[in-house]
Amino acid sequence: MTGKDLSWMLDSALEVPEARHAILVSADGLLMARSKDVGRDHADTVAAAMSGMQSLSRTVGEFVGGGQAPQSWRQTLVEFDHGWVFLIAAGEGAYLAVSASPDADLAEITFRMQQLVGQLGKVLTTPPRENADIN
Repeated sequence: MTGKDLSWMLDSALEVPEARHAILVSADGLLMARSKDVGRDHADTVAAAMSGMQSLSRTVGEFVGGGQAPQSWRQTLVEFDHGWVFLIAAGEGAYLAVSASPDADLAEITFRMQQLVGQLGKVLTTPPRENADIN
């Protein structure tokens, strides 16, 4: 987990109408950040599940390839009676998950998630500033 609080960035994903919650997950299933309306315990559980979902999604890549080499995973989208869950890569060893209502514009949410991933990538790869000794 980074030492940076990225929760405020995740809240920006929720500016899309009908988006509900967002979490940032490490590849090993640890919660890295969560939007403000997601409780910590629930976010921890969902983070572990999202990591497993991503792993399962990668496993079926060859099924999509029609006999070709295994396909690269880009996104997982799961539909439920009461909404959607989107999962995309968010940099090296991190994934972004967003939930939305059934009435959400799927393309708009995916687009916003891609924008957010670009912003997160910069933050996650930027080394922390150190105070220079000016004396």
